[in-house]
Amino acid sequence: MTSDIRSITVIGGGTMGSGIAAACAAAERNVLVLEATRDLAEAARARVAALAVDAAEAARIAERLTVGTIGDDLGLIADSDWICEAVIEKLEVKRDLLRRIEPKRRDGSIVSTNTSGIPLHDILEGAPERQRRDTLVTHFFNPVRLMRLIEIVSGDDTSPEAHDKLVHFVHDVLGKGVVDAKDTPNFIGNRIGCFWILAGLHKAVAHRAAGLTIETIDALMSAPVGIPSTGLYGLADLIGLDVMDSIARNLAATLPEGDAGRAFASLPAAEAAMVARGQLGRKTGGGYYRVKRTPDGGKVKEVYDSTTGTWSPAARVTLSPVHADLASLMFADDAEGRFAWDLLGDTLVYAADLVPEIADDVVSIDRALRWGFAWTRGPFELLDRIGPARVVARLRAEGRAVPHMLAVAESVGAATFYEGDTYLTAEGGRAPIAPE
Repeated sequence: MTSDIRSITVIGGGTMGSGIAAACAAAERNVLVLEATRDLAEAARARVAALAVDAAEAARIAERLTVGTIGDDLGLIADSDWICEAVIEKLEVKRDLLRRIEPKRRDGSIVSTNTSGIPLHDILEGAPERQRRDTLVTHFFNPVRLMRLIEIVSGDDTSPEAHDKLVHFVHDVLGKGVVDAKDTPNFIGNRIGCFWILAGLHKAVAHRAAGLTIETIDALMSAPVGIPSTGLYGLADLIGLDVMDSIARNLAATLPEGDAGRAFASLPAAEAAMVARGQLGRKTGGGYYRVKRTPDGGKVKEVYDSTTGTWSPAARVTLSPVHADLASLMFADDAEGRFAWDLLGDTLVYAADLVPEIADDVVSIDRALRWGFAWTRGPFELLDRIGPARVVARLRAEGRAVPHMLAVAESVGAATFYEGDTYLTAEGGRAPIAPE
């Protein structure tokens, strides 16, 4: 099968839109980027050009890329096979833009709204049948040129043809790893990945008071789990506390009643204070960590103590063999083990209760966390490593409910979610793992 998508319009030339445009132009597709003003359009052109990996790709992008303004050039979308809206993450802005797009596009063109968590049904509320049939969510992960994951969300009325055509293009032409997500708040990757971050910031308050340091928490939540070396606090620094605050507010407004994530859909007081004074992370020169020059011209990494409001040299942490192994760490009867069970255990339990709510299968959830958050293993792969039966036994010993997928595994006597080239389905059967 060859792709029918030869021409693309990207509306919004910011960080995300320019990344999408660069990927498409580098794949030798004609790309039009539309912005609000001519100056912004030219800035978008420069941003796209800067994403070329070498001189040959730069020439290819320059040949394929044109820019314009929404006010003057929106009619040009009639020539596009795919119109990708990538403007600000505000519901009314996206709704208004899609209304303006609809009469200008041709029959059979695909429209996608690029969002990290706004449900498609909210964006399409009151939309005509043709628009609902041809519109999907594309959630590219940033930076687009580097991150493999794209979550694609169809609505109740999205045509299978539009879905399949777009999936083929982003997978076979752009080389992305595609995960089909349900039309639920924050989809898959952000629903679970941001639960881990926000729950971690909240839960760590008590554990730090009991003696764990930021450096130790980051060490525990990196190599033993298979999460990048940033760990928890380092990742928050990378993303930015202002972005995490925005995500938390969105979750507070959209998560279903009774969802476990609602308890963490805000920043803790210390983090809220950091946001208020502009201490956001790497982009502001420091959040939890910063790098300072020493008088002799060297560098020292410092860590921030939110309790005292002071900086001190960051300690290098070497974990003991017990804490370096995930299966033993999770059941260690010490401060490190209690923290790991509290945060990672709750994250895995949360994920195990979201099938089939946010995805039809465990494979989609695991791929979303691996491809979108750079976890070495997804939640169900981690459960297999720890031992699902051990997790169930501990939950019961603590008087807690057993989440859906762990209950399914127990009911059919499955020792693991993955077995050979098959996975455990939500109904308790086995299904083949689709190629990546």
